[in-house]
Amino acid sequence: MKNRSSILSKVIIIVLLAGNIIWGFQYFNLKKEVEVSLHNQVLNDKVLAFTNLFIDKVLTSNTEVDFDTRLKLENSIRELENKNILTQWQKFTASKTEADAQIEVKNLLQMLVNNIHA
Repeated sequence: MKNRSSILSKVIIIVLLAGNIIWGFQYFNLKKEVEVSLHNQVLNDKVLAFTNLFIDKVLTSNTEVDFDTRLKLENSIRELENKNILTQWQKFTASKTEADAQIEVKNLLQMLVNNIHA
C-alpha cells in the first residue's frame, strides 16, 4: 500500500511538472507574440503620425513649407528607423521639378502604406 502511494505521488508530481513546463512554453510564446504585436503597433502609430503630418502640412497646405515644419517632418521620418523610407524621403526632398516631386511623393506614400503591419 505504501509503495502504491509512493508511485502515485511520483506520477502526480511528474504530471504537475510536465504541465508547468508546457504552460511555461506557452507563456513565453505568447509573451513574444505580444512584444512583436506591441512593436508593430508602435511602428504603425509612428507611420500614421508622419503620414498625417505630411498630408496636413505639405499636401493640403496652400503655402510653402517652413523650416520648423521641414525639421519636424525630417525628425518624424527618421523615427521610423526604416532605411528604404528615409531614402525615398530624400528622393522626394531632392526633387528638382514639380513632376519629379509628384512621382516621388506617390512612391513615398505607397511605401508608408506598405509599411503598416496588420
